[in-house]
Amino acid sequence: MTVFECAGDRLIWRGGGETLVVEPWGRHSLRVRATRSADVSDTDFALLPQPPTDATIVTDGAEARLTNGNITAVLTAEDRVDQAVGYRVFRCSVAFQDRHGNPLLRELDPGGSLKLRARAYRALLGGPHHLTASFAAEPDEKLFGMGQYQHDLLNVKGSTLELAHRNSQASVPFVLSSRGYGFLWHNPAIGRATFGTNRTEWVAESTEQLDYWITAGDTPAEITAAYANATGHVPMMPEYGLGLWQSKLRYWNQEQLLDVAREHHRRGLPLDVIVADFFHWPKMGDYRFEKEFWPDPDAMVAELRELGIELMVSVWPQVSVESENFEALRRDNLLVRAERGGDVQMSFQGPSMFLDVTNPRTRERVWEICRRNYHDRGIGIFWLDEAEPEYGVYDFDNYRYHLGPNVQVGNIYPQAFARAFHEGQRAAGQEEVVNLVRCAWAGSQRYGALVWSGDIHSTFWALRRQIAAGISMGIAGIPWFTTDIGGFHGGDVADPAFHELLVRWFQFGAFCPVMRMHGDRRPVEEVRDATGTRRCHSGAANELWSYGDEVYEVLTRYLRLREAMRPYVRRLMAEAHHDGQPLMRAMFHEFPEDLTCWGLPGDQYMFGADLLVAPVVEAGADSRRVYLPRGASWTDLHTGKVYEGGQAVQAQAPLERIPVFARDGALADLVGAV
Repeated sequence: MTVFECAGDRLIWRGGGETLVVEPWGRHSLRVRATRSADVSDTDFALLPQPPTDATIVTDGAEARLTNGNITAVLTAEDRVDQAVGYRVFRCSVAFQDRHGNPLLRELDPGGSLKLRARAYRALLGGPHHLTASFAAEPDEKLFGMGQYQHDLLNVKGSTLELAHRNSQASVPFVLSSRGYGFLWHNPAIGRATFGTNRTEWVAESTEQLDYWITAGDTPAEITAAYANATGHVPMMPEYGLGLWQSKLRYWNQEQLLDVAREHHRRGLPLDVIVADFFHWPKMGDYRFEKEFWPDPDAMVAELRELGIELMVSVWPQVSVESENFEALRRDNLLVRAERGGDVQMSFQGPSMFLDVTNPRTRERVWEICRRNYHDRGIGIFWLDEAEPEYGVYDFDNYRYHLGPNVQVGNIYPQAFARAFHEGQRAAGQEEVVNLVRCAWAGSQRYGALVWSGDIHSTFWALRRQIAAGISMGIAGIPWFTTDIGGFHGGDVADPAFHELLVRWFQFGAFCPVMRMHGDRRPVEEVRDATGTRRCHSGAANELWSYGDEVYEVLTRYLRLREAMRPYVRRLMAEAHHDGQPLMRAMFHEFPEDLTCWGLPGDQYMFGADLLVAPVVEAGADSRRVYLPRGASWTDLHTGKVYEGGQAVQAQAPLERIPVFARDGALADLVGAV
């Protein structure tokens, strides 16, 4: 009797009501799908079609091996009588090996009489399944990636992570293993991932099928490149993405915004992008400038262009029940629907509902409005805020999308939001697309998503966590990352303690993929319209000159350093575009042979291949420990002193200095500029 079926390069096993399919999906990579009482579906949530490979399949009775380059899947079938139930049972286990035959990952063993199931489906009444996929855990394994969580962990081994998006949490379910593989949980369902010492578990609260992708590589760079090929590369970053982006909460009228741009020009301070933030519109969901406060957007855009500055506008996926677009969007079923209770999903500045961007008709409709009111005026950068989306209450099982229940597909929302604008801009003839998005999922990068870390607090505690977040997002395939310099909540412009934090954060920002000032600074500024009606407030000033002469001197120094690094940053953006490499790189990414690098905390990183950056993350600190990897020499870009790798040094870091070291004599022109 034939145990396995071969359909082209697909290896198929059936038994016990389950269908299991393993097939090549890109070089050195495999895709695994399984479901109960059905055939597997060709979902394309993140994975892109791949060209044929020279994979081979060998079957030998109850064992089958599918080899695709550096990776082999070993399927072992079992057919026996289970005395406890009195009939024959069928199961098939899956394990993976590298090109040397070394084990990479294997499903959890049934444990004899325990009868554990590595692929455990639990039926949901009238619907699909709750799914748990379990794998054996290796005690010495280290795991990295998973996107952005508000912790300072780089190695997530020993952690349980929610597979769901929240404001400041972007769940991107890809891990890179120290054992030489990368693993994508290709499932947008709400769930969790547990990387325990006794097992690894991936859980989907509601799903039609198991679906994951795995690749093997000799280095982290090879794994990262394969993942980018499977899910998409970022576009090439436009030139205006390389310098400073200036923002505050919020420039609330046209003249205020232009005054800031003019002052940058008067002072000779480089500025690439300035932002018209939220509530530049009459009602949320109108997607247009409010004439009282923004009387001539065309003239504003034209003046900014003369100054060499691009304008970015904020677009939220919420639609107020008072918006001029609400009735048409709701009538055409283009808004998210609640499963129970009222349909109001957020009430910031009044009740609103979310766009259902999983619906292609919604994507087309919202882009058409934004094209008419923004893009046709010369505005080509959009701030896609609230992209998780940020429900007033995160009851994930209470919302339904065009694509299915939120609990089943909800994590794809930010990817679809980015997609709506990317596809619209490209169709409108825009060659280079970058949009600022507050969340991401696998594949978001191919839609020009620049992800920032959300509404974080203005503390050193938060600063430290954004460094780990940026590294982890890069590992998870999102190379464009930024933060609100200074944090979002709680910064007081008159507080010397905040001045110190701002300086340290700005120094870090100079070595982020995109350097961006933003934050809700205190004290607030009340805003009223011509009738005296109170409108959404603004925050205090947040320009480089807003914090006194001493702070201004340090900030302008690092702004000019960023400008001096523009050719280097441009090169890193090209590596992200062509080769799928992150800009913020874990130390082990560049130095996988140095075992110390695999155990370093997430408070130092490589900015590209040539710069080691070690931000200061403690208040009052004037030095910090920095590990210099072996296999290279390291030049302190402040002093010019050269160190041999393979040692830790105590780098001096007075307030005006961030420790930065150049690899093997690179970027010698920056010595003394840091």
